[in-house]
Amino acid sequence: MVKEDRSVWKSNYFLKITTLFDEFPKAFIVNADNVGSKQMQQIRQALRGRAVILMGKNTMMRKAIRGHLENNPGLERLLPVIKNNVGFVFTKEDLTDVRTLLLENKVQAPARAGAVAPLDVKIPAQQTTLGPEKTSFFQALSIPTKITKGTIEILNEVSLIKEGERVGQSESTLLNMLNISPFTYGLVIENVYDSGTVFAPNILDITNDDIISRFLAGVRNVACVSLAIGYPTAASAPHSLINGFKRLLAIAVETDYTFPEAEKTKEYLKDPSKFASLVVAAAPAAQAAKPAAAAAAKEEAKKEESEESEEDMGFGLFD
Repeated sequence: MVKEDRSVWKSNYFLKITTLFDEFPKAFIVNADNVGSKQMQQIRQALRGRAVILMGKNTMMRKAIRGHLENNPGLERLLPVIKNNVGFVFTKEDLTDVRTLLLENKVQAPARAGAVAPLDVKIPAQQTTLGPEKTSFFQALSIPTKITKGTIEILNEVSLIKEGERVGQSESTLLNMLNISPFTYGLVIENVYDSGTVFAPNILDITNDDIISRFLAGVRNVACVSLAIGYPTAASAPHSLINGFKRLLAIAVETDYTFPEAEKTKEYLKDPSKFASLVVAAAPAAQAAKPAAAAAAKEEAKKEESEESEEDMGFGLFD
């Protein structure tokens, strides 16, 4: 197979990335550190038919995007986030579903010396299979041990590496001797692109209920502030109208002034007995239910007595 000329390869790459941006409205900007070729192949297979992965040099990606800004100005927001070892995962499907697939395709990996720890690493208290000659590794890392039945026993749980620290040679050697692979590696989502907007991946965790609750909380705050300073807004207007009606109703009750909406209240305060029929009307249904329940309970009691009497008829304890 003849190797493609570099200039032709570049032009094909530029055409491919611009075509993908035109075809797919959404994309993940992912970091591919510590992801090998075999794992990348597995991720591509898992995303087949749902997303397209494109890696490349940052300079080439930026150049391709700048040359395509006339057709798609929203791509300019991607330029600041193209840094380090990143690539694109283009998709038309729901971003949350594709993110789940990316997170599921991770592999366990040992802690290599010089690597930055993505999480805290702790060694639990345990009986190891290591002989006494390995004690120096534990002593160098200040891990309390003792010799039990010819092997090293770790007495307490030890925090070996903290998140963000670089793995030292001693830590890496010890974890390998204990057969501990504490890290998992895969494509890490750094940013999300959606129709000209770039945002952090944790935005995808926000649900419709979260948005509604935040919106209602904001409306309540606006209403409270507006009522406190006497400045009418759409949020405070209903409260102002209700409060105004309550004041008018209170004035009508205390004076001879009246209006149609206050008539019923004044009538009730003048003679509450007129409204007793409304309360009594609801009572018959409740009263009718009581005898039925009592009758059912009485019938159940009779049935139990009958069963007990049948069990005891004509038989003694020693018959």
